[in-house]
Amino acid sequence: MKKRIAIFASGSGSNAQKLMEHFKRSTEAEIALVLTNNPDAYVLQRADNFEIPSHIFDKKEFYHSDSIIDMLKNLEIDLIVLAGFLWLIPKKLIAEYPGRIINIHPAILPKFGGKGMYGDHVHLAVMEAKEPEGGITIHYVNENYDEGEYIYQARYRIDKSDNLEMIKFKGQQLEHLHYPRIVESIIKKIKK
Repeated sequence: MKKRIAIFASGSGSNAQKLMEHFKRSTEAEIALVLTNNPDAYVLQRADNFEIPSHIFDKKEFYHSDSIIDMLKNLEIDLIVLAGFLWLIPKKLIAEYPGRIINIHPAILPKFGGKGMYGDHVHLAVMEAKEPEGGITIHYVNENYDEGEYIYQARYRIDKSDNLEMIKFKGQQLEHLHYPRIVESIIKKIKK
């Protein structure tokens, strides 16, 4: 029986797409559900293209009810993968899925992490700090933004001539290359 992954995303979902592509061919696991807090998120179209069910929720449903946890349990979700999801994960959900929620961050943590540090905000901060390199961090999720145990980090060089788009592009290349592979290595360790 395939292990089942749920993806949480808030935006375009390019990492979600790479995960969908990767696990479409997998005999080990499948993307069973895409969840978003943004009814206009392009990730919904991506999920639809792969015929993966999706669910849109609001703050009340996410933080003040058990319906998301119930849905994940009913679908027998084994692993939760955050792919550009901007809300803090509630303690109840973390308790229900201990060590089974992972996130990708577009910087080498612990630098450039925390509330409000996502997407272009991170890349701009890295640029303004004149960092010689950027990177990604894949980590477990705990009750604080970007503070969970690190699983994997990868780096790229920042050239003096690199603008925001170039830094973003280099980071996304690493994300798309490594996230599906790391998610697969984690799902293999989960007992069904």
